[in-house]
Amino acid sequence: MVNDAILKAVKEALEKSKKRNFLQSVDLAINLRDVDLRNPANRIDMIIELPHGRGSKPARVALIAGGELATRAQEIADLIIDPSEIQKLAENKRQAKKIARKHHFFVADATLMPVIGRFLGPILGPRGKMPRPIPPTADPVPVIESLKRSTRLRSKDRPTMHCMVGTEDMPPEKLAENIETVLTMLTNKLERGKSNIASVYVKTTMGPAVRIEGW
Repeated sequence: MVNDAILKAVKEALEKSKKRNFLQSVDLAINLRDVDLRNPANRIDMIIELPHGRGSKPARVALIAGGELATRAQEIADLIIDPSEIQKLAENKRQAKKIARKHHFFVADATLMPVIGRFLGPILGPRGKMPRPIPPTADPVPVIESLKRSTRLRSKDRPTMHCMVGTEDMPPEKLAENIETVLTMLTNKLERGKSNIASVYVKTTMGPAVRIEGW
C-alpha cells in the first residue's frame, strides 16, 4: 500500500515541474534535527537499493579487477579498471577525479583493496566512493545490478541530505514506494527514528520542492 502523503507530494511535484529538454531526476531532500553531525559516528552514509530502481538513469558502476571478475562483468559494468592501471591512475589525478565524479559506485576484487586504499584512497575516500569488495571468485553481476538500482544517502557534517529516487517518467506510485523505502531505512538508522527528521521534500531537478506532510 502506497503512503498517501508521499504519493500526493510526488504527484504535486511532477505537476508543478515544467517540461525540460532533458529527462529530469526526481530527488529527495531530507532535513535532520537533534543529530550531532560534528561527531563522525552520527553521520549517515547509506546505499539503499530502490524497489523500482532509478528509472531511466541507472547508477554508473566501475569495477576494479582483472581475470574472471573482469570477464564476467564486461556486459554490465560501466567501466573496468585493470589492476595494472591503479598506480598510473593515481598519478594522473585529473583523470582519477573525472572517473570518481562520473561513477556513482565502485566495486573491486577484495584482494586489491590494500593497493586501492594506498593509491586511490585519497581520491575515492573523501567522496564516499571507496569500492565495495567482493571475492575474486564471486559473480559480480548481481552486485553491480543491485548498485545500478541503488541511491546513496550521505549527510557529511550538515543536517540536509539529498538523494535521487527515480526519474520523472516513472509512475508516481513507483516513485512513492522508492521514497518510502529510503525513509524507512533512514528512520531505522537514526537513534530517535522519525523524531530525528525535521522535514522531507520531493522535487524534480529543475522543479519546485514539495513538502511531504507528516515528515
